[in-house]
Amino acid sequence: MSPDRSIPTTVEGRALTISNLDKVFYPASGFTKGEMIDYYVRVAPTMLPHVRDRPMTMRRYPNGVDGPSFYAKHTPAHSPPWVRQVTVPSTAEDDAAVAYSVIGDLPTLVWAANLAAIEFHVPLWHVGRRRVLPGPPDHMVFDLDPGPGTTIVECCTVARWITDILARRRRTAYPKTSGSKGLQLYVPLAGRPTWDKVREDAHGIAITLEREHPELVVSNMRKASRHARVLIDWSQNHPAKTTVATYSLRARPEPTVSTPVTWDEVESCLEDEDRRRLSFTAGEVLERIERLGDLFADI
Repeated sequence: MSPDRSIPTTVEGRALTISNLDKVFYPASGFTKGEMIDYYVRVAPTMLPHVRDRPMTMRRYPNGVDGPSFYAKHTPAHSPPWVRQVTVPSTAEDDAAVAYSVIGDLPTLVWAANLAAIEFHVPLWHVGRRRVLPGPPDHMVFDLDPGPGTTIVECCTVARWITDILARRRRTAYPKTSGSKGLQLYVPLAGRPTWDKVREDAHGIAITLEREHPELVVSNMRKASRHARVLIDWSQNHPAKTTVATYSLRARPEPTVSTPVTWDEVESCLEDEDRRRLSFTAGEVLERIERLGDLFADI
């Protein structure tokens, strides 16, 4: 097949044209665009509930992970008429509203993947039937980012400390890998929480742990403070921020995935000091779903 060949196809009754299926997107492994689209087709039944009704930011890599990339928030002008869009006001007074794509079905997911959208990022709120956007937060999130000299192993230690605090508040956290270097904790929220309250709570936990464990924890984004420490990024709890979607591929040397994990796996990674225990490629994630189901189904 010619690498630039375009192929008309139909996905669940929607007409699409896909192209460049033989193009290598991950040179280190030879993983192609066609394999990337195939992954998203196969993971769609599990992934779509986590992105449905959420404005989508796509990170597109037209020439694969070793080439330039860009974040795409606005729905492309050439998108099919059946791609759902939602207009979200900017949180900054001088910025215009953004017409986001909303990926809630398989045809739209395949369309987006064909645009070389390797990564998908979503906010912590959803559209639903709300007339006022952004909506309230659905989750509190802690993005644990290892600084130089640390790995996801140290993130596991910090994750354990966070869950100890949350347990005293009768809250449960669900871990997933970022698919890159770190670990993320999602905490479902009940009632009608406000963004300010959730952000304040997350910041408070980060500051508490920084005070108790200054040798390993930092809550400030300054790079100079992050050597040999894990950043607890509490600032993600903001309506304008996004986190990588559950089951999204990442633009790493290998086609790794942001993957839900069990607390037993977190403990195993920590005890063995083996960061490879919490790194999963596309094929491994599909096997995990078949064996374990969706570990994030409850949220």
